[in-house]
Amino acid sequence: MKNATPHLLALLCLLSVRPVALAASHVELNVLGRITPHACDVLLSDNGMVDHGKVPARSLNQYELSPLPGRQLELSVSCNEPLLFVLVGVDSRADSSLGPGFYYGLGWNVHAPAERLGTVSLAYRNAVADGQPALVLASSNEGLTWFPESNAYPNNYMGFAKPGTLVPEPHRLLIATLQINTSINAATFLTLNQEVPLDGAIVLDLRYL
Repeated sequence: MKNATPHLLALLCLLSVRPVALAASHVELNVLGRITPHACDVLLSDNGMVDHGKVPARSLNQYELSPLPGRQLELSVSCNEPLLFVLVGVDSRADSSLGPGFYYGLGWNVHAPAERLGTVSLAYRNAVADGQPALVLASSNEGLTWFPESNAYPNNYMGFAKPGTLVPEPHRLLIATLQINTSINAATFLTLNQEVPLDGAIVLDLRYL
């Protein structure tokens, strides 16, 4: 992974008997990272696109969320040798989430920008790692502790191991079904006199441990 960490350099000069703080005339930028022959490729079926088509406004619940039909995408992670990695769901619409920490956002109503459109949830099903059934593990503290959990909450580390193992293991090939559940906000909270596009956007970020 590549990290850029700026360090602000402050210079302190003593003139006569009074301390005078001088502003730094330069700043240091460090560009870090590693070139490695070991890497993994992540693929989602349907180019990672879930399209619910046209949802009639009259079909929405007035005072509670309206779930749309669940969708599944096939996920594969292929590495050139067994590597220890996690997948992290990064919400590009986090400010529109109706349940931060549990649900991804579905974006804002383009015709009424204060209105949140709904929620998206992710879960890993039927995980197979290197040809064997795999247990899905989650960490909410960046890998310090792990617990069995198939729901991929925003920013959680999601790892994979053989059943009975409570820490992620290295794998060469992981295959799983990504379950996507979308719900639209209660109609009473939405202005629906024009066509409103749904706008969920989630990045599955593969990180090496």
